Amino acid sequence: MADRGPLSVTIREQGGAVVVTVGGEIGYHEAPSLRASIKEAYEKKPRRLVADLSGVTYMATPGLATLVEALQIAKRTQTVLVLCGLTERVRAIFEIARLHTVFKIVGTVDEAVVA
Repeated sequence: MADRGPLSVTIREQGGAVVVTVGGEIGYHEAPSLRASIKEAYEKKPRRLVADLSGVTYMATPGLATLVEALQIAKRTQTVLVLCGLTERVRAIFEIARLHTVFKIVGTVDEAVVA
């Protein structure tokens, strides 16, 4: 079983985009922290926001809801939101919820910055 440690979030700029790198698990207790980090990233008024989920080992419904909220903010602010680095486990959750059809999802941060 993969390490399911506490949530870690870092925000940085790369290639004109703001990249939010998330690690650990996103459950009921971690989603508010992720939501706050995403809002902090949007305060930088990026044209492109990248959510790097390559370090996410588990995602529950509140994590999905937080990302849907981020997509709604992106549409309101005319920001391009790109998800990248989804593990097979996390990608499966997106596919079950059919969210892979509404999010722009690519493999890596480098792809996401130019996608």
